[in-house]
This record gives sequence, structure tokens and C-alpha cells, in this order.
Amino acid sequence: MKYEVLIIDDNFDIRNLVSNLLKDKNYDIREAANFDQAVNEIDKKLPDLAIIDVKLDKGDKDGIDLLKKIKNMTDLVPVIIISGHANVEMAVEALKLGAYEFITKPFASEQLLNFVNRALENIKLKNENKQLENKLFHSFDLIGESNHISKIKKMISKLSSTESRILISGPTGSGKELVARKIHKNSPRSKDPFIVLNGALLQPDNYEHELFGTENSDGTISYGFLEKAKNGTLLIDEVSEIPLDTQAKILRVLIDQKFKRINGNQDINVNIRIISSTSKDLKNEVAIGNFREDLYHRLNVVPIEIPELNSRTEDIPILIKYFQKKISEINGIPEIDINTNDDLLYSYSWPGNVRELRNLVERVSILSQNENKQNIGRFLHEILSKNASDNLQEASVSLSFPLKQARENFEKNYLLNQLKKNKGNVSKTAEFIGMERSALHRKLKSLGIKGIN
Repeated sequence: MKYEVLIIDDNFDIRNLVSNLLKDKNYDIREAANFDQAVNEIDKKLPDLAIIDVKLDKGDKDGIDLLKKIKNMTDLVPVIIISGHANVEMAVEALKLGAYEFITKPFASEQLLNFVNRALENIKLKNENKQLENKLFHSFDLIGESNHISKIKKMISKLSSTESRILISGPTGSGKELVARKIHKNSPRSKDPFIVLNGALLQPDNYEHELFGTENSDGTISYGFLEKAKNGTLLIDEVSEIPLDTQAKILRVLIDQKFKRINGNQDINVNIRIISSTSKDLKNEVAIGNFREDLYHRLNVVPIEIPELNSRTEDIPILIKYFQKKISEINGIPEIDINTNDDLLYSYSWPGNVRELRNLVERVSILSQNENKQNIGRFLHEILSKNASDNLQEASVSLSFPLKQARENFEKNYLLNQLKKNKGNVSKTAEFIGMERSALHRKLKSLGIKGIN
């Protein structure tokens, strides 16, 4: 990765000296001679590192003011302060305000290079740590040997090296984010951020602020997801939830490769890969007017469909063995012996899909320590039987979901169970639940329930 350094100094000779020194080490360089020029450069695009002289001509603001401004924006841009009039108090103040290092003039070239290298290595570790949040989820791999999963693995291999936009569809809990992460991890952008924007968890009137960012009245900037994903990958999860007005603006970003922050006038260039995911039938959303057709075609350059777990039950024993091993490693507990030939594992409908299976294995693994195989099997049956008797929705619907998505998840689970009870017969199911057959077909289609005659 090639880093970009912003050098701010009112002395041309110093700027030129530092600039040439860093260019020789293959850094990209931008320069500013005063506070206003520096602010303009920062607003255009955040650098990876800033080198700032304390004393700046033209205006009443100095390098310490500029340090404060950068740190108000983000803690992910290290700042090295330099000064020819330094004292202990000034150095202490700069370090308290978040400066990575304070150097007095004149300084040795090697000293500055060491500080630059260490500062960038430090921020790289910070970014890596940030990306390791939710380690339990992110550490899992795409597991399975069914035809469905084998095809998806081949697609990941083919698509990772490209810049193509991808639309991943599949039911809740099937592993859409996992597939997106695998594509990013194997791509040339793998060392840059992977950012997830979950459309289902955002309020419609807040979507654009979260996506594009905001220039606040106090001069600070709230960065949006498009900038947070700089040089990396942005996953727009549950893309069907994007408000129609915002859809038009996203389309314009995809066409122009630039955008403006809310209340901003400066164009911000976009260099990210966008992957989208949905648990709905997006074609149907287009047909009923909930999603723009032109945006659908822009996002759906390459489609990937992830099946429900109950349509690839041959993967269940492989998944169980894998989850047992991973959960044992993560929690530091011995592996337990789950009987993967248990008929209930294959007759259960798995409304929460792979996520529900993983949660089940984790729960049984933790609560069944030191139990014999018979007791482990009994405990497994108790959990699955309870889930089934509760109409399955409690196993798959999170309280963090908005009402609309929670209702859709409940409807989907309810209809899947009714269809299963009636052996897939839509007419019998429609009669039992009190719906017209044609209306039920439309409902099944809108919920993404496929393969029903």
C-alpha cells in the first residue's frame, strides 16, 4: 500500500526538503503553506499522515489549532508536529492533544523517517484491530461441500480479483456478509477497510447522513460510510431498505464516482468497491416500485444466490464439526460429541439458517461440558423442539430489527412451517391460513420463498 502524507509548513525550503525525502521513500505527497490551505486539503481527502509546523504565517491559527481540528475529525490520522521554537510546555500540550510525536528543528532525516514509519505502522495496527471487532463472527469460514456452496466458492475465487459490483441474495442468517468478506479478503483491496452499512437498522431520514457524511456547523466533519471505506470495500446490507430518494443519489455516485457531504460543497472522489446484499427478491421490489430498476442493474452486475440451510442439508454434519472445533478454540473448552446422524437435525426447518445452527452448536457446546453423549443428544432435542413449538421466530428474529423486518421474518418463518406441514401444497396452506391462493403466491415471492409450486 502506498501512503499519502500531507506536509504543512509556511517555509518553502522545509516543505521541499521533507517532501523530497518522503518521495524518495515512495510516499505520495501533498503540501500546504498555511492553516486555510491545509483545511482545504484535508476536506478534499484525509491523508494517511500529517506533518505540521507549529508556526504558520497568514492568519491567527497555528499548527496546534490544526492538530485539534484533525483530532476532532478522526483518531486514525497520525500527526507529527515540528517546531523551531519549541519548549517543554508546547511539546507536552501537543502530545496531550493527540500528536504522535514532537520534533524540534533542525532534525535529522533518519529521525523523521523513523517517526513516519512508526506512526503509519501504529495506525495500521489500529485499523487492523478495528477490523477484528466481532471476532467470533468474522473468524468463521464458508463451509460446505454441496453443489450450492461449491459453486459459490468458485465464484468467490473468480470475482475477488475483479472490481465488479456484486449482489448477494439469500435468507437471513445464510452467510451473505461472510461471502462478501471472503471476496474482500481475497481481493487487491484486502489491506484496506471492509465496512458494513446495514440498511435495515437505519432510520430513513438518517440514511444519507450515514452514507455521505456531514459538514457540521462548528467546522467539524462527521465522515460517512463512503469515506470510511476509503480504498476498501463497502457492503450495503439489506440494500432493499434504501429510501427511494437516496437510491437516486447512490446511482449518481456509481456513475460519477464522486459525491458531496451533507451541507458540503466540495466533491469527494470515491475509490471503493461496492457489494450489496438482500434477503428480499429485489426483482420483485423493482416490479412493485420499491426499488429503482436502473440502480438494480448497476448493483447486480454479478449475482450470487445463497440457499437456505434446509435446501443443502448434506452440509449440516460438516458445519457442525467445523463449528464444534471453532467454538472450542475460541472459548478454550473441550469439543463435545454431537451426533450428526440425529434425524431431528435434518427434519428441522432451520429458519435462522447457518447462523441458527452455529448458535445451537455454541449453546450445546458450552452448556453440555462434562455430559455424556446421551445427555448431549437429549439437550439438543430440547432446544430444537422448543424452537419449533415457538413458531421458530424467537430463534431467528433479533430485537435489534426494525418492526418491518421483524414482521417479515415472522411471516416467512410462519409460512415456511405451514408449507412444511402441508408438504409444500400451496392450495392447502392458503385454505388453512385464510388467504387466496394467488395472494399467497405473491406473498411467498415477496418474501423470497422459492421452489414452491
